Amino acid sequence: MLYSINELYGNKLGASDGDIGHVKDFLFDDQTWAVRYLVADTGSWLSERHVLLSPHPFQNLFKKGDVLRVNLTRQQIADSPSIESHKPVSRQYEEEYYRYYGWPYYWNGNGLWGMSGFPILEVAEKPLRAESEITNGLQPERADAHLRSSQAVKGYHIRASDGLIGHVCDFLMDDESWAIRRLIIKIGHRFSGKEVQLLTSDVERISYEESSVLIRVPREAVEQCPTHRVVSGTVAE
Repeated sequence: MLYSINELYGNKLGASDGDIGHVKDFLFDDQTWAVRYLVADTGSWLSERHVLLSPHPFQNLFKKGDVLRVNLTRQQIADSPSIESHKPVSRQYEEEYYRYYGWPYYWNGNGLWGMSGFPILEVAEKPLRAESEITNGLQPERADAHLRSSQAVKGYHIRASDGLIGHVCDFLMDDESWAIRRLIIKIGHRFSGKEVQLLTSDVERISYEESSVLIRVPREAVEQCPTHRVVSGTVAE
């Protein structure tokens, strides 16, 4: 099932032993479109510190109206590696983060989430860095891990193969894989235009310098994309 990311912003978050803040943002991989982290705004609880939460510990992210629960304690979250000193998110930070929680590295393997196409929800035995590197024969990259803010990309222009056609206004995420499958695009007049669904497979790349999403198809094809409608919190075409 596909769900709107816009509808998740501001939702309350709860640990196993108390509230931890609300949903601030999502960080997605601009190459695979997998949402790797939910950004939690902890408010005054952690001195207004933002915290990254992987999909692994979530239990009911898509149950509208409920507090979004994570299978972690407040102390575990408070002691997690701070993101403030690691912007943009680097692979070095992710290694530290995943070692702390004892989750398998999503970048080790051919699947969207390492050895699988879905986030592994059970807590695994803490991976040893040397063992994981030897097994896969790869050295972890040290640069920016291609993670982008959904809040930042929202509003970007859509540049079709033959010119501008609209702008990004939402993202549709799969509730099992946490992958963004479609972009919601506003085309036509700012007030009287319509919203359509564009497959992420049609995206060539995202230009952060130009605040644009470049796509492979012409404007006429975009205009013929399915109209976006939301029915009872789920997506309909």
